[in-house]
Amino acid sequence: MKQKDKNNATLHDLMVSCLTKAPGHCRDRNGRITDVSQIVSGRSAAARITDVSQVKRITDVSQIRHDSVYHGPSSTAERRKDTGANSSGRQGTRRRSSSARAAVKGHAAGPRLPSLLSPANCEDSQRRMRIRLPIACEDMSNEAAAVAQAAVESADLAARNLQERLMASGHERPEGDRCPICFDLIGLPVAKHAKMNVCCTKSICDGCILEARQRGMNDRCPFCRTPPPRGDPSKLAMIQKRVGKKDAEAINHLGDKYFHGELGLTKDVPRAIELWTEATELGSAKAHHCLGNVYYTGDGVEEDKPRGIRHWQLAAMKGHVESRHNLGAVEIDNGHYELTVRHWMISAKMGLESSLNNIKKWFKLGRATKGQYAEALLGYRDAVEETKSPQREEAKRLRVCRH
Repeated sequence: MKQKDKNNATLHDLMVSCLTKAPGHCRDRNGRITDVSQIVSGRSAAARITDVSQVKRITDVSQIRHDSVYHGPSSTAERRKDTGANSSGRQGTRRRSSSARAAVKGHAAGPRLPSLLSPANCEDSQRRMRIRLPIACEDMSNEAAAVAQAAVESADLAARNLQERLMASGHERPEGDRCPICFDLIGLPVAKHAKMNVCCTKSICDGCILEARQRGMNDRCPFCRTPPPRGDPSKLAMIQKRVGKKDAEAINHLGDKYFHGELGLTKDVPRAIELWTEATELGSAKAHHCLGNVYYTGDGVEEDKPRGIRHWQLAAMKGHVESRHNLGAVEIDNGHYELTVRHWMISAKMGLESSLNNIKKWFKLGRATKGQYAEALLGYRDAVEETKSPQREEAKRLRVCRH
């Protein structure tokens, strides 16, 4: 009889452990982990479970019913009642086996116990076994809350790191803002002081254009010596040739033409976005700026301000001045006036006049200090002075035509 009690206790231990541990594995009273497949092949009373698929895998504690766990008869009288007074040993064994299988299926095959979710829980004094699922549930809730809090803290940390990188980088203009002939930075806005030739997609400053014409190169590109295109079809062919060579500037430029419907192209915003995206993958800050504009304003696409801001941030960290200025304006809506001034000071010291003018206005309104305005003014003057040259000043005086 002691052996039978031991076997029944083993079955009970394994069944209860199966409800609280990972599906497919059980833990006995001694803490040993037992694979369910071993229960089927064992010689003990646990071998009464003949179909492992009948064991319902419970992953949610709320699914456990008070009558779904069978602890087995706890006394000799109950075992006799369970097997029948006049039954043979073999019949009793079969009946107990049926009772165990029914318990595994979730039926009330034995004395009903108090709910596992009640504060009292379950206590079997004979087996000295306690189940405290409410405590486990509380631990799981605390763990979930801790994970959620960690995720929030991680997101905050990532945002702070991004802000630090944003403020620490992008203070120098990209190499594409330099004339490829004289290597001097071109004044802002670049389109006002230089011409982008589609044959090589290089922006040539007015001073170098004037010098090339003075040398008699009126019908050649000052940089690549290619004859100028004749008409929109010729321009488009040259751009597409550069696009085929994975020229980021050409891809970005073609995106502009699709967006505005120029050079005989039908306006196609999705195609423009596709081209700009490709150009960003090749490192184009201008393409990031264009994507930021369309997503932030919803111009031709569904408005997505966070996505637009992200593109402006990526462009600003590459030295795109207009994107930096836009980020300053965004911080006004967020109420972060100090960040606004910091962004505008960076873009002003890179030579953007509109940023300097905004800081001047804010100084009068008391939102920027006198020291900030003085620093921005001196930085702006230095940046403008860096873009000047005798040849450019002469081209400005003669009003050189770039077309």
